[in-house]
Amino acid sequence: MRVVESGLDDVRVVALLEAHVAELRATSPPESTHVLDLDGLRAAGVRFFTARDGDEPVGCAAVAPLEPGHVELKSMRTASGHTGRGVGALLVTHVLDAVRAAGVARVSLETGSDDFFAPARRLYARHGFVECPPFGRYRPDPNSTFMTRTL
Repeated sequence: MRVVESGLDDVRVVALLEAHVAELRATSPPESTHVLDLDGLRAAGVRFFTARDGDEPVGCAAVAPLEPGHVELKSMRTASGHTGRGVGALLVTHVLDAVRAAGVARVSLETGSDDFFAPARRLYARHGFVECPPFGRYRPDPNSTFMTRTL
């Protein structure tokens, strides 16, 4: 497996992202769903990464700027049938290395607080993320867990 910084022009990656958005919108109330759509992922300053097994996209992640030296991890997704194979860990490691090389000092994220999101929270904790107060434009939300780590 490898990670490349690109993918939004690949219809298979778009399908992966559409499934991601649909699942999150079905899982969380609208006011607690903070997923970026394709336009949001194409916004200035957003970096998008695709994990590939051969040519097949098996996961994705993005980072969006918050303030100088601080980015938000967004759109983490592992394709169905590929969970438990290290795709998420590969993406998190690659993204952290890439933003560190770009001079980023802090990475934060928002994920769900219910049981559906427990595997994601465990993944982030294994990679040094700790719970924190809301950041950026987020407000306290019982459906959200906020996490951060310094690099």
